Amino acid sequence: MVVTSYAPAGPVNTRDIDAPDIGPALVSTKASVWQRYRWTVLRALSPVVLLVLWQIGSAAGVISERVLPAPSLIFDAGLELIRNGQLAEALAVSGTRVVQGLVLGGVIGIALGALVGLSKLAEATVDPPLQMLRALPHLGLIPLFILWFGIGETPKILLVALGVAFPLYLNTFSAIRQIDRNFLDTAVVLGFSWRQRFTTIILPSIAPQLLVGFRQSLAIAWLSLIVAEQINAESGIGYIINNARDFLRVDTIIFGLVVYALMGIATDGIVRVLEKRALRYRLDV
Repeated sequence: MVVTSYAPAGPVNTRDIDAPDIGPALVSTKASVWQRYRWTVLRALSPVVLLVLWQIGSAAGVISERVLPAPSLIFDAGLELIRNGQLAEALAVSGTRVVQGLVLGGVIGIALGALVGLSKLAEATVDPPLQMLRALPHLGLIPLFILWFGIGETPKILLVALGVAFPLYLNTFSAIRQIDRNFLDTAVVLGFSWRQRFTTIILPSIAPQLLVGFRQSLAIAWLSLIVAEQINAESGIGYIINNARDFLRVDTIIFGLVVYALMGIATDGIVRVLEKRALRYRLDV
């Protein structure tokens, strides 16, 4: 047998033979990553672009500093408050007011919502006066609160509590009424006690809507606090804003409003995390 071997005509480039072509795969991976995160990136960039345009407009003189100071000036005003310790003290005072109003209003709202949701008699007697009170703008009750409770801490906390109570009341009442009656009938047939029915059926059923009401209440709590702290406040973020108004410090006023907004976003984010953990048993969460 004759074996014939063929030698290559020239030198062989081993990299052309062994190296895989990863160019298209890399491009495809980058494209898929961009498709997945593009809206998140755009959401993060939009405030940055707005701040840049704001700064440019202020530097060019298009936006008057007396009306709307540049972001750099607002940042400097906030840095001053941080360095002298006023911001930390104000946050502690305002946060305490929100927590106290939230606890008071939350207990009242959930208790009344549960009572009206579980009792036809309570719905007929308690719900109509509450609906009449809910129709009133609670911030319009400030003059009465001042006459009744003075200008101390009490009217501020009660104003926050009043704004917090109604979202929790309505969501608790609605959630209880939407519980499937068949579940409760089955629990009765199985001999469940009232405590077992509450922990096994009622509480898991109302938890999603109750947490939604809690998030709504948090937003109203910070909104109510902004107005409440204008009532002769001697401490808190509202005091900083009022003091800045007297000295025509628009940059400090805007920084105080930004702090209110950031606190509202932060507390809402905390509730969202708690909501995911509390409702992790649901398949759609």
